[in-house]
Amino acid sequence: MELLCAERVSPGSAGRGRPQAAPLAAAPDPVVLRRRVLTNLLRAEERYAVTANYFGAVQTEVTPHMRRLVAEWMLEVCEDQGCQEEVFPLAITYLDRFLSICTVGKSQVQLLGTACLLLASKMREPNARCLPAELLVFYTANSITVSDLCSWELLVLAKLKWDVAGVTAHDFLPLLLKRLPLRGVVDTSMVQRHAQTFIALAARDYEFTLYSASTLACCSIAAALRGLGLDGHLDTLRDLTGIDLDCLQTCLEQVEEMVQNMIDERSQPVPNGQAREAGWTPPPTQDKALSNAATPTDVRDVHF
Repeated sequence: MELLCAERVSPGSAGRGRPQAAPLAAAPDPVVLRRRVLTNLLRAEERYAVTANYFGAVQTEVTPHMRRLVAEWMLEVCEDQGCQEEVFPLAITYLDRFLSICTVGKSQVQLLGTACLLLASKMREPNARCLPAELLVFYTANSITVSDLCSWELLVLAKLKWDVAGVTAHDFLPLLLKRLPLRGVVDTSMVQRHAQTFIALAARDYEFTLYSASTLACCSIAAALRGLGLDGHLDTLRDLTGIDLDCLQTCLEQVEEMVQNMIDERSQPVPNGQAREAGWTPPPTQDKALSNAATPTDVRDVHF
């Protein structure tokens, strides 16, 4: 029996760090947009939902404000590194699932968020373009070590029982958009980009954790359509997912309020003409030429 491997490695593929070449994405598969896929996702999302308020019940030191600060830092890292749009929401689900079962000290929250980012990037980044551990340590201003990060990665995996192929709101977007009467009315890719932005913004706030992934996906689509002056199709989304219409309406109002508040904040002038501080320092050799990365749309590009 011949065991010779004829696979060839392209030049530069063994280099350290994130590759600069554009990753080859798989062609769209119409099979994954079938109704049975949507049904299976609606059934599976319950396994990854955080149904209780873990602040006070499980966490004694961590507060919602601390969670938001870490979530914003995680989002900025994903944007700066040009991660796929699914990475940040998946990392947040790991964060919330871990916090709902394990007590964490306030000095360990960023370490936990870093470990969740590392795991999520391994799951959702194509062609092994996951975030290097050394780079994530740099983003923490070297407040942690690679050894700490690897140890917490194993800890998160153990506490989540290695069930890390979670369902996020992003997974529902193409399935729902395909079933809405939008052909010839609006560019669905633009609606999807706006919805991805809303999902990323909502992931920072703990209050949206209590909504299911499908609920957040429906309301993000509806908010994107209404922002473009179109009908939100809440009735159709309710029929597709079986979610209560009042729940959808409440979540939609919160999403629109969140986006409007964000637009108002970013439109306010900064005193003394100073630039807004990001709160962290990017790597000195950061390459901004990752044009194919699917980062969230800037909230200022969303019109209400």
